[in-house]
Amino acid sequence: MNARLQRAWFFIRWLIGIAVGWRFGWPWGLAAYFAYPLLLLPSFAVLRWINRGADRPGWGELLQAWGREVMATELSFGWRQPWRTHAEPDLLPAQAEVGVLLVHGFSCNRAFWNPWMARLRRQPGLAFVAPSLEPAFGSIDAYAEPIEQAVQRLRALTGRMPVIVCHSMGGVAVRAWWRKFGGGEAPQVVTLGTPHGGTLLAAFSPAYNARQMRRQCEWIKALPPLPRVACVWTPCDQMVMPALTAVQPGGTAHRIDAVGHVGLVNDARAWAIFQTALVSSFSTPRRI
Repeated sequence: MNARLQRAWFFIRWLIGIAVGWRFGWPWGLAAYFAYPLLLLPSFAVLRWINRGADRPGWGELLQAWGREVMATELSFGWRQPWRTHAEPDLLPAQAEVGVLLVHGFSCNRAFWNPWMARLRRQPGLAFVAPSLEPAFGSIDAYAEPIEQAVQRLRALTGRMPVIVCHSMGGVAVRAWWRKFGGGEAPQVVTLGTPHGGTLLAAFSPAYNARQMRRQCEWIKALPPLPRVACVWTPCDQMVMPALTAVQPGGTAHRIDAVGHVGLVNDARAWAIFQTALVSSFSTPRRI
């Protein structure tokens, strides 16, 4: 379903571009199709006022983050997620030693992780699973079950809890999973731009799962903390506002500058933080 929504948005953008081009000229139609990069600019500019003090990004950093975000969102939402959902299938080799669970964010699907899955496929000793969480705009609590199924698949294969990497809402979904299925061995979790304390931007969405991510709402305050979590955050995050809500209390904070919300998944620094978590997982004793 998530991929169909992405394809529908792709065609809506094309129809708007064609309609505007037919009526006002094709240069205007092209501008209408690529209006999204311009619409992103105000959401980056406002971060100068939302993130204060040491967390306040400079104009140069915001401009770099905006440019990277335009490329990241066009590749992810215009190509990978609508059309390449199963281009990188799950990998479950019998000889795998460590598992990786990749959990996408709001209004996305498993193809969000295609670049990571392609890289993981080349690393020896690894298995990975990337589920698509559905329904796209349903309750985050409903995502706990598919996350548990993926965890158990990887755990049965490797004898270890997997390393869990989450983007955006995916980290909140993993905390909902931990509330329902946790209590035993805690996995190492890496969250990229997850609104652990909610985000001001969620107030503008009517979606059920967006309402659950509103800033300091009762639902999100009731979530238990993850025992072992590395929180990657950026002061240039145009979706998680204020930026430091991307750090769970008690978690390890990793700041990355000059990159936006979606762009975190393409950043070499985020990949290096994940690799550090992965190396430590190889030393964890098996429990077969």
